[in-house]
This record gives sequence, C-alpha cells and structure tokens, in this order.
Amino acid sequence: MNTLESAPRRLDSGIRANLRYDFPAGVVVFLVALPLCLGIALASNAPLFSGIIAGIVGGIIIAPLSGSALSVSGPAAGLAVIVAQGIATAGDFRAFLAAVVLAGLFQIVFALIRGGGLADYIPNCVIKGMLAGIGIVIILKQIPHALGRDQDFTFTDTLSFLNFEESSTIGAIIAGIFSAQPTAVGITLLSLVVLLVWEHPRLKQIPWLILLPGPLVVVVLGLLINETLRWSGSQLYLRAEEAHLVALPVATDLQSFIAQFTFPDVQALQRAEIIKLALTLAVVASLETLLCVEASDKMDPFKRISQPNRELFAQGVGNMVSGLIGGLPLTSVIVRTTANIYAGGRTRMSAFIHGLLLLFAVFSIPGLLNRIPIASLAAILLLVGYKLAKPELFKAMYAQGYAQFAPFVVTVVAIVATDLLVGIGIGLVFGLFFVIRANYRSAVTLVSHEDAYLLRFNKDATFINKIELKRKLQSIPDGATLFIDGTRALYVDQDILDVVNEFRAAARYRNITVSTSNFDEKAPRLAQPQPAH
Repeated sequence: MNTLESAPRRLDSGIRANLRYDFPAGVVVFLVALPLCLGIALASNAPLFSGIIAGIVGGIIIAPLSGSALSVSGPAAGLAVIVAQGIATAGDFRAFLAAVVLAGLFQIVFALIRGGGLADYIPNCVIKGMLAGIGIVIILKQIPHALGRDQDFTFTDTLSFLNFEESSTIGAIIAGIFSAQPTAVGITLLSLVVLLVWEHPRLKQIPWLILLPGPLVVVVLGLLINETLRWSGSQLYLRAEEAHLVALPVATDLQSFIAQFTFPDVQALQRAEIIKLALTLAVVASLETLLCVEASDKMDPFKRISQPNRELFAQGVGNMVSGLIGGLPLTSVIVRTTANIYAGGRTRMSAFIHGLLLLFAVFSIPGLLNRIPIASLAAILLLVGYKLAKPELFKAMYAQGYAQFAPFVVTVVAIVATDLLVGIGIGLVFGLFFVIRANYRSAVTLVSHEDAYLLRFNKDATFINKIELKRKLQSIPDGATLFIDGTRALYVDQDILDVVNEFRAAARYRNITVSTSNFDEKAPRLAQPQPAH
C-alpha cells in the first residue's frame, strides 16, 4: 500500500493496471464511510437507511461521472444541520426528498452555466465560519445522544437558546444530564478516547493501522460492550426498543430490499419553501464539493487538476438519483477523500468499489448493523464537530487580523443562533463590509507641494470610493492647481466620474485649475494599459 510519500510520480493507464491500488483503497474508504453514513443520517434527523443510500449513490453513480480522480462523495456533516432543518420545514421526509431532487437539477444548471468558480466568490473567512458553526451545532445536537437520550429527543428548527423546554436542543441537553444512561455515557467516553488515541501521529506510522479506521474501531467496540452486557444478563445494556441502537430495515430478499426505498413527494415542489430549500442545498453542497475537490488536487500525489464543472454535473446527477430513491443529499467529502488518497487510491475506481461494498453490507448484514449503539455514532460526530470548530482554527483566524476574524466570528454566531442560510447571509454582509472598507482606504491618494495637488487613483474606482474621493477633493484649498492621474485605474464607474465632473464645475468659482491624465471624465471606460518602462 502506498502513502503520499511513497507513491510513484508516474500513473499507470487503465483500470486493471491500477486495481491493485484502488481495491484496497476502496475497502478502507468503505470502512470509514459506513459508520459516517449512519452517523450523519443520525445528525440530520433522517432515517439511518437514507445515509447508506447516499453513500452507495456517491460511489456507484457519482464516481464514474466525477471530474476528480480521487474525491469520494457521500452524505456530508456540513449539510447535516440544513438537512435537519429542511426535514422540519418540509413537514415529512418525502417532501424533503423532492427538494433533494430539485437541488440536483440546480447543480446540473450550475455546471452548464460554468459555475465551477462559485466558491471563489465567497470569502474564506465566511466559508471557515460556516464550517465552524456547523461543527458547533453538530456537537450540541449530539450531546443528548451521547448521554443516552435517544427515544424522546428530536431535532428542532433552531437551537432555541432562549427556550429551555425539552423539545429544544438546550432543553434536551439539560434533561439528558439529569437522566444520563450509564452505558451510553461510558461507550461515548471510551469511544472518544479511542478516536483521539487513533489520531496520534505515532499510531499513524503503523502501516496496518491505516487499514483500520478509528470510526470502525469505535463502532465495533461499542457493539461488543453492549452485546457483552446483554449476554451477561446485566440490565445496563442498551435496548433497541428504547431507540438506543441503530435501526435499519431488514430485507429477506431482493424484492423486500427494494421496497425499503422511499420515493419523493413530487407535489411538494409546488411549495415555495421547498424550492428555497432546494436552492439552499444546491448552493451549500456545491460550495463544499468545490472546496473538497480543490483540497484533493493539492493532496494528489500525481498532481492532477480536477474539472469543477464536470464535478458539479456529477453531483447534480447523484443528488437527483439519491433524492429519487430516499437518500440524503451528497457532496464530495474531505474525510473519505483523504482516506482514499492516503490508502493509495489512484483512480475513480476506488470510490466506485466503496459504493459497491456499502450496497453489499446493507443488503447482507443489516442485522449486525442494527446492534450498533447510537452512542458510538454520537462519539464519532462529536469528534467531527470538534475538527470543524477546533480552537486552533479560532486562533489562526484571530492571527489574520480583525478584517478576517470579525466576519468569521459573526458567521459562526449567526449560524448557531439562527440557521445555516441566514448565518451565511449575515457573514457575507460583514465580509462585504470589510472588503468595501479595505478598498475605500486604498483606492485614492492625494499629495501636495505648496499649492499644487496630485490626486492619483491607485486601482479601479467604484461607488464605494465616493466618500473618500469627496473628502479628498473638499480638502483642496481655493486657488490651487489639481492634477488627476487615472493611469493605475483600469476602470472608473459613472459615480466616480460624476463626482469629478461636479468638482470641475464648481472649481472655477474657487479659482482651482483642474487637469487630468488617462482619465475620461465623460463616460465609464477601461483605461489603456501603460507600456512598461
């Protein structure tokens, strides 16, 4: 098995030539994906089977169409909050599935209009704030399950910080503390310890441990602990009838297996909130996918460049298929993609193999999967949430300065206090404010020598620079000579030209002489590039 450091720089051509690398990588990704598919479905307040369906579609449908050789698609933690809110908004899961199908169609449209550069228009501080906010929400929503509060706890539209009733997340956390289930708490704590130990750099140097993902170890450990308690006759074991265990439908043959799939309520597409939900899913899923694909290119030992528009098209097809058969929305997922790369995957075949293995597992061993404690999945998601919102991220953003840290924090707080879409919107507004302020400060400079003044445009000038320009022009005294230099501005919009024209009209009454260079005061224009000296 090859790691990033040992992988050769030359890529063999053909599926058969790379299968000896892609098959073991596909097995590793399957072992990572299985508990995550269940856990993210749990975090999304969706049927657990829908997470498995999404993982299967991500491998079998998206992988062959993908614009990336190494990215792996499946249900994403970054969408868990919006899915939970979306199901509540839609009213039932079938109506939500209709939104997933429409979201896939939107993504295909994004691909056709070449929207692969969408992520480039969102400030990094807002994107990082979005992920950190999602991480915090995931942590808060998994605490009740970590405490064993599974049967009567459901997700709500928001965290409802000012509402301490048991129906809210905070209320459920408080109630869970006073009614904690000892075995669930024990499994959660032990699982967290195992996951943290598994992340230790020394353990990562042991080759065979790379084939044994931490989430899989945690799931097996939780299952063995609970089964040991059950067979020993202890009353502390976690019971399925109290919703403490995974509950996947069990099929006895192919016909009953197919009957387990859920189909969307097409009539729901007539509702405005379903269309809004679909657009939100499409935008957020596309952003997460594009960011993941960009990261996978940087990790690719063969330095291949992905095709973002093809990837969006593949994601759109995948989400339409997933929504049509009862699966969660999909994105390219960084955890599975990283596992694929470090396990030595070379082509799309590794992701395809992981999808086939998921299909085999859910069809052949659902009874075994139904013995997995929910607390084990909660522990996995607690660590996922921590990685999205770890303290080092806050420190790094703070070190980048107030202009980056303020929009980041505002986005985090807004997402946790309201919802994902509103939080992103608020973060974008704050990010735009700081961008405007940065441009406002540096677009125009004014220097003088005695009664001669030079007003120079340092970059493109738009309406956001009007206040700065007006203040500088107002500071010029009567009887002065003003020279306006627009050489460095490739574009000057009409608002700026209007301010200059108004000043020139009033200058004669103040005995001010105004002249310009490379500056057309009559209409917006692109300035001609100056020859290099």
